[in-house]
Amino acid sequence: MGAGVFRDLWFRAGARTFRYRMAGALGRLRANGGLILRKAVAAGVAWGVAHVLLGHQNPSFAAIAAIISLGAAAGREGRQAVELVLGVACGLAIADVFVSAIGSGAVQIGVVVALATAVALLIGESELLVTEAAVSALLMVTLVPASPAPFTGRFLDALIGSGMALAVRAVFPENPRRKVREAARPVFGELAGVLEEVAGALEAGDLEWAERALGRARAMDGRVEDLREALSSGYGASRLSPARRRALGELGFYSTAAGQLDLAVRNVRVLARAARALIRSGHLRAQGLPAAVRQLAGSVGALGVYLERLENPGEARALALEAAAGATAVLVEHKELETSMLVGQIRSTAVDLLQASGMSYTESLQALDEAAIRRTSEVQSAR
Repeated sequence: MGAGVFRDLWFRAGARTFRYRMAGALGRLRANGGLILRKAVAAGVAWGVAHVLLGHQNPSFAAIAAIISLGAAAGREGRQAVELVLGVACGLAIADVFVSAIGSGAVQIGVVVALATAVALLIGESELLVTEAAVSALLMVTLVPASPAPFTGRFLDALIGSGMALAVRAVFPENPRRKVREAARPVFGELAGVLEEVAGALEAGDLEWAERALGRARAMDGRVEDLREALSSGYGASRLSPARRRALGELGFYSTAAGQLDLAVRNVRVLARAARALIRSGHLRAQGLPAAVRQLAGSVGALGVYLERLENPGEARALALEAAAGATAVLVEHKELETSMLVGQIRSTAVDLLQASGMSYTESLQALDEAAIRRTSEVQSAR
């Protein structure tokens, strides 16, 4: 191949990479349009209020406090948000007074941070309040020049900016449902992917494949934690903003599912270990186990669809019950320890998924036992 052909290939690859990165950047921009709007409105309105109503010629503290407070209070519930913005206002005011009196430097930074922390502790014992007061004071010491007339205006500016941040959060709230859905999708996708890998490893009797599946299962805790954080943030935004109160019902479904998904992730991790042990033992005569594991994967996918649409959890429940029943029927002919361990984990995971779909623990066990009894009777009748 000539040099021209290589240049052409390189150019095409570079163009594809550029388009991919631009698509990702534009996607992030669209997804965060609300954040851009909130910060722009909070900063602009806070500056305008301080300038027009209070007559301050350059109320930069108002805009700065609004932006810092929006970031600090993101995802916090009402009381925490108020504490955080109060900490921001106190830290900004203390820093302005102190720097105007003694200037800036290493010693001054230490004194200002200590003083801001002490004042925050007098207001309340919240660690968030104390931290925001100290951080805000530090930022002002290092970034903003001292005011010739400290405290007379900047503390009011800081209060206006912080209050404006709370008002903007209420009027232009985050979309809690979107954030929770985006955090939930990787959990469902990865959990289903792990189960598909376990099924493939069982079918092929491939120990390395089973090891890879186990590694993926061990790495899932972070995704579940992301979902929990998104739920906490979503509840905070919904309770603070009347416009988002309707989201509380949907968040409740995800909250119920999140607890059970956490258990399901742990059970799938044990399931992957049991599959590895079964492959290592060489007792792979039970042909129904890979199909049962794949049905669990299908149940996970259907559960994710159900939570996004809130239509009907029937498919997710049916697949989970089918998986548990098929795995239990395997024990009619194969009662090796390794097989029994894997069947037990399939059943436990199925119960987790049934509960995540809204069934109680008692209802889940009853439905699973009934399905297992029917399938076992069918297997025994066919022998």
